[in-house]
Amino acid sequence: MPKKKIRSYLINIAAALLVFSVVYLALQLGWINSYYRSILILICINSIMTISLNLATGLLGELCLGHAGFMAVGAYTAALISLNSGLSPYLSLTLGILTGAVTAGITAFIVGIPALRLRGDYLAIITLAFGQIITILIRSLGFTGGALGLNGIPLLTDFPLTFWMLIVTMYIVYALIRSRQGRAILAIREDDIAAEASGINVTHYKMLAFVISAMLAGVAGALYAHYQGVLTPEKFDYNYSIDFMVMVVFGGMGSITGSILAAVVLTILPQLLYGFSDYRMLLYSILLIALMIFKPSGLLGQKELSQRVFQRLGRQLWGKKAQTVPAETDIPTTVVDEDTYLTEQGSGDSGVGGSSTRGQENLPVSGTPIAEAEGKHQERLGLDTQGDEPLARKQKGRR
Repeated sequence: MPKKKIRSYLINIAAALLVFSVVYLALQLGWINSYYRSILILICINSIMTISLNLATGLLGELCLGHAGFMAVGAYTAALISLNSGLSPYLSLTLGILTGAVTAGITAFIVGIPALRLRGDYLAIITLAFGQIITILIRSLGFTGGALGLNGIPLLTDFPLTFWMLIVTMYIVYALIRSRQGRAILAIREDDIAAEASGINVTHYKMLAFVISAMLAGVAGALYAHYQGVLTPEKFDYNYSIDFMVMVVFGGMGSITGSILAAVVLTILPQLLYGFSDYRMLLYSILLIALMIFKPSGLLGQKELSQRVFQRLGRQLWGKKAQTVPAETDIPTTVVDEDTYLTEQGSGDSGVGGSSTRGQENLPVSGTPIAEAEGKHQERLGLDTQGDEPLARKQKGRR
C-alpha cells in the first residue's frame, strides 16, 4: 500500500478517535445530559440508515421507497433474539446485530430477484409495496407481537457502540465504491445501458449494492431496537422511509459525509422546533423547499468532506504566502532542440508538475546549421530566404 494512502488512513482514524474522545469525555463529565445523549445516539443510527439508502439510491441510482422495511426486519430479528435467546445481554446484542444484518440481506435478495430487473418508477413501486407488505406481516404474525409490538427489549445501545458502527459503515461503503465492483456500480448509475454494452453484469452488481444496503439497514434496525426498547409496526411505515430519502437528498445523492450532515441537521431540527409545535412541520417543509430551490444537489452534492477540503480551508484561514515575481535573470529561457523542435517551458507554465513539453511550429532558429542549410536550399530553388515568393517575380515588381 502506498505511503500516502497509509498516512490518509491514519489521519482519518486519528480524527475519529479525537471526535469520539471529546464527546465521550463530555458525556462522562456530565456536560451532555441524558436527553442530548439520546439525540447523539439517534443521530448515529439515522446516519447509518442514510448512508445505507444512499448506497442504493445515490451511488447505484435506483429509487428505493421501502428502505424502512429492511430496518424493521433487522430490528425485530435482533429484538426476538435478545428476548428469547437467554444469552448474556451484550452477547445477545452482538448476535442480534449480525443476525439482523443477514436476515435483512436475505430479504433484499428475495425482493431484488424480480425488482432489480426493472428500471425507474417500476422499481420504486415494488420497493414501496415491499415496505407495506413488511408492515402488514409484522402486524399479522403472532411471534412479532402483532399490532401491540414488542416490549421489554434491553436498552443496550449506547454512544460508543453506535459511533463505531457508524465508522465501520462509512468504511464499508467507501471501500466498496473505491473497488472494482464500486466502479461498476457507479457506471451503472451513470448509464446502465452503456454499462451493460461494456460487458458489466448489471443485474449482478445491482443485487450486490442492494443487498449490502439492506444489511446496513438491518444493523441500524438492530441498534434502534435496543435503543428504543419498544417496537411497533406503525413506526416502519412509508413515512419513515421518506424521512431517510429526504436525508439522502438533503445531504447530496452520492455523498457519504453529506448523508451524515443531513442526518445531524434533520435529527436535531425537529427537536429544536418543539417550542413551535403548531408550526414545526411547516417550518421543516419550508426549509426543505428552500434547499431544493437554491441548492438542488443537496448540501454537498456528490462531493465529500475530505482531508484536501480541510487543508484548503486551513490555507484560506491562515492565509497564503505572498507570491513574488521572479527577476529577469530567474525567468527560464526557451531551449530549442534542433532534432525535435520541442520547447521546454519553465515552472510558470501550465501542465502537470508546473512544466510541460509541447510541439512548436517547424521553424529553425536563425544562425543554426539547419537554418543555413535551408537558406541555401531556397536559393537553389530561386526563392527568397525571407519568404516563399520567387526572386524573379520580386525583381520584376521592383522595376
